[in-house]
Amino acid sequence: QVQLVESGGGLVQAGGSLRLSCAGSGRTFSSYVVGWFRRAPGKEREFVAAIAWSGANTPYADSVKGRFTISRDNAKNTVYLRMNSLKPEDTAVYYCAAAASEAVMRGWSQGTTYWGQGTQVTVSS
Repeated sequence: QVQLVESGGGLVQAGGSLRLSCAGSGRTFSSYVVGWFRRAPGKEREFVAAIAWSGANTPYADSVKGRFTISRDNAKNTVYLRMNSLKPEDTAVYYCAAAASEAVMRGWSQGTTYWGQGTQVTVSS
């Protein structure tokens, strides 16, 4: 069992930055692929970024490439999402997720994905 708690959301002006944190619990957390998803009002949840346990593989959604950076500190059981050059269209609830693989987390393969409660990010124009 893995529990995830997000923090760091808030209100920021366009062009600003925020850093989200995802604190995980459980002995095996450091072995999981951890990712960030978001859901904007009236839209479906979408993938943002993910990071393998080693930090070597970090896929990003095209919409955030070059602006967002995902990283992890396994010693602290925490994954971060640094968001720069924020745009109003980045406004959404951001969710942290953990699974045995990216394929499971993104629904391409069967398996369990753990989710956090979400943190609101609002970017004003």
